[in-house]
Amino acid sequence: MTRISRALAVAAAASLAAAACSSGGGTTAVPSTAQSQPSGQAAKGDGTLTIGTTLPQTGSLAYLGPPEFAGVDLAVKEVNEAGGVLGKPVVKIDTDSGDTTTNIASQSVDKLLAQKADAIIGAASSSVSKSIIDKVTGAGVVQFSPANTSDEFTTIKDDGLYFRTAPPDKLQGRVLGDLAVADGNDTIGILAMQDFYGSGLADQVTQTAEAGGAQVVERVDYDPKAADFSADVAKIKAKNPKAIMLIGFEETAKVVQELVKQGLTADKHQWYMVDGNMSNTNYLKSPRGTLKGVKGTIPGAAAPAAFQKRLLSVDPKLTNYTYAAESYDAAILIALAAQAAKDDSGKAIAAKLEDVSKGGEKCQGFKACADLLKAGKDIDYDGVSGPVDFNDVGDPSVATIGVYQYGADNRYDAAKALEYRRGDISG
Repeated sequence: MTRISRALAVAAAASLAAAACSSGGGTTAVPSTAQSQPSGQAAKGDGTLTIGTTLPQTGSLAYLGPPEFAGVDLAVKEVNEAGGVLGKPVVKIDTDSGDTTTNIASQSVDKLLAQKADAIIGAASSSVSKSIIDKVTGAGVVQFSPANTSDEFTTIKDDGLYFRTAPPDKLQGRVLGDLAVADGNDTIGILAMQDFYGSGLADQVTQTAEAGGAQVVERVDYDPKAADFSADVAKIKAKNPKAIMLIGFEETAKVVQELVKQGLTADKHQWYMVDGNMSNTNYLKSPRGTLKGVKGTIPGAAAPAAFQKRLLSVDPKLTNYTYAAESYDAAILIALAAQAAKDDSGKAIAAKLEDVSKGGEKCQGFKACADLLKAGKDIDYDGVSGPVDFNDVGDPSVATIGVYQYGADNRYDAAKALEYRRGDISG
């Protein structure tokens, strides 16, 4: 069943119970004709593929910006070295996504639309992407995130124009919940930022951990902009859980300080983190050993050494590779879809993204895949981040989650995961 026909069937069934599906943060998912093609004839592109980026240069996920920008930069460089798309160089325009405390992302989208972007890569934050998705897709432009993990994007209204290379949180949540149980924790406390990302991930962790026999004895969904987290941490302390899940962004550094202050240290309680706060810079001011033994999950396999070397050719200062592969694959897939459609318009690209990601002759890299397309072949692009293989709602159908551990220096080795867990997103 195609992405379009499946969405229409899902919409018909979902209309009977639309009010029943919402996130932990209180935002209702929209089970509408989300993936159906817009009415009317899609406009042809102008012959030049223009890719915009709305990625974090500032804000709570700014540490993810450099690897994401580098991934897109490398992809565009390689595409243009191979002759570009439709015989012309790809144009790239970078903008800042900021975070939900500002209106930067909306202003950035306005700028990109004014400059005729056909596809926009971003945002990193699920909440930021939610704030701009109507503006982007309403303009007939593809929105493609390398890092959005909120489950709600699977059913959000997007006119068939939203895609992502990062897996939905139901997989990361399952891995986290299973990990905590496997480590022998039968009581768990959760401190989650109250937003589109944090609350949804906390829901999945709770479901999985409790299905595995553990009990979530306390869950606190906190305001990430709060000046003080003492009351939130005190609620966790009162229940004295064996494990503590920390689901947030850069404000987690302040939460960590409060946990230590109240005696809930990582040597007495097993802490777990997520992709939003797994950072090698945010905790360096903490005393040595504060994060020793802390485990965390990041979607995607580690960036291969050869790929890291290529990334350094576009950003020699790069030290973090999180979501670089997903960003690279997003840009390559957009270029291949435009080439396959022989049209750089957003709607034409969206119509071909699923096709170029699976079902044809396997290929890697833009040049090899583009050569097959020019020879009239159907292709199956396998990316650096994995096989991708979009399902009919624009999510990768399978994905890998890496489990990492902090050392005494309050850093984790991004090149050395404790393990990788691969999962079927539909399961």
